[in-house]
Amino acid sequence: MTQTTLPPLDARTWLRLQERAHHEFAVRVSAVVDWEGATPDTEWTVRDLVSHVIEEQQWVPWLLSGLTTKQAKSRLRPLEPNLTQEWHRYSLAATTAWHDAGPDSPVNLSYDTVTTLDYLKEQVADVTIHTWDLARATGTAEELDEELVAAVWTVFEPQKDALEASGLFASPVPIGDEAPLQSRLLALTGRDDRR
Repeated sequence: MTQTTLPPLDARTWLRLQERAHHEFAVRVSAVVDWEGATPDTEWTVRDLVSHVIEEQQWVPWLLSGLTTKQAKSRLRPLEPNLTQEWHRYSLAATTAWHDAGPDSPVNLSYDTVTTLDYLKEQVADVTIHTWDLARATGTAEELDEELVAAVWTVFEPQKDALEASGLFASPVPIGDEAPLQSRLLALTGRDDRR
């Protein structure tokens, strides 16, 4: 069975993982040919999926600066049509903001106030999972970075009972403990990489 227990990762490691997750997503964005193509997120096209991930990055600098979600929302701008360019713009802005923020600073999210580090973990997890979605949608390499997978597992596995209830993910896919960690991670979020 794949080892899944990791020592707690420090803020510096999560910053490095954030950059890696963004690089992995950028590689898949650059491979998009059909923006209206289907994705594993059945209600989203490729355009919808990429737009969602970009929009999540738009929030980061504003929320890390101490704004509430209401204040931040008023500062968001509609995305330009060139989503590849928009990804690079907002990815850079988010990455810069992460590096400028203190890991213990409070961040006001829609559901709670959390530390910068907890928000960072959530964002790394979101981008990593959606990187697989985009890879599946574009027919590009679906294998995710092993360190990213292991780190995101430490975010999602403790919340496994709450993930489905949150409405953000489909029901978990039954999968054996002997399956690769990436497959088990995806299964937690309602994705099945075996088909």
